[in-house]
Amino acid sequence: MKLVFAAVGKMGLPMALHLRRAGHDVCAVDAWEAARQRAQEAGLVLANGLGGALAGSDVLVSSLPDDAALMAVADVVVQAGHPKLAWVDTSTVSPQASRAAAERVTRIGVEHLRVTVSGNAPMAEKALLTVMASGPRALYDRLEPLLACWGSRRFYLGDGEQARLMKLVVNLMIAHTTAMLGEGLALGRKGGLDWRDMWQVITESAVASPIVKAKSVQLAERDFSPTFTVTQMRKDLGLIVGAAAALRVPLPLTQQVLSQQEDAAHAGFACEDYAAVLKIAERAAGLS
Repeated sequence: MKLVFAAVGKMGLPMALHLRRAGHDVCAVDAWEAARQRAQEAGLVLANGLGGALAGSDVLVSSLPDDAALMAVADVVVQAGHPKLAWVDTSTVSPQASRAAAERVTRIGVEHLRVTVSGNAPMAEKALLTVMASGPRALYDRLEPLLACWGSRRFYLGDGEQARLMKLVVNLMIAHTTAMLGEGLALGRKGGLDWRDMWQVITESAVASPIVKAKSVQLAERDFSPTFTVTQMRKDLGLIVGAAAALRVPLPLTQQVLSQQEDAAHAGFACEDYAAVLKIAERAAGLS
């Protein structure tokens, strides 16, 4: 297939490279010069612009930062797309924006598959992402070989916005996990437990979920270099709270977790890993 990949950042670039390794003709589009340079160095062909690249392409794949970027791409698809084009979007965006984008492009005959992924950039590089899809079932069946390039765990969830909501559910639980760890580790440290000893026990205990084990290696060394930043988690928690408000679902614990992430940003940790909330819990306990 001939593919256009829009936005080749930390997640998008390895995903695009997996598609190319599978034998597809992939060109890249990105507004940021640094991302374009990395894509070119990795061997991807760069398109001059998204509109021109769509003309002869079978599939547009996108990995976008927010609702505004999604709607901007939808505008380009409306202007330059064609009925034989399919759009696979992997962004974490609100169900409302996703629905609006899908309605806009389907009016001109472009089918839209929502494909959210769970995992970080290292997992994307190793093709270990969990893939969640929703949209037309026939389109999912046709494009599943593309999705298989990103991970072996794939789920079709329905014909609408189910993949967007499922991603928010997963990220809600990931955010809660770090908040839980923050309180538990602060309690242990204040009572005299050794930091590394606690991590050894936690990763062998009943609470040792995959995300806890994945985080334990760097956090045991108090390494807060980001796989997903505080800023990014605040954005996702905002989407989660917004989705909950639209569905009239109270999320009191999530509101507290969002406040902790906001505290982490205000404390100067915005560009650190979202697990920096551990330090907020320690400060609240009077620990250095």
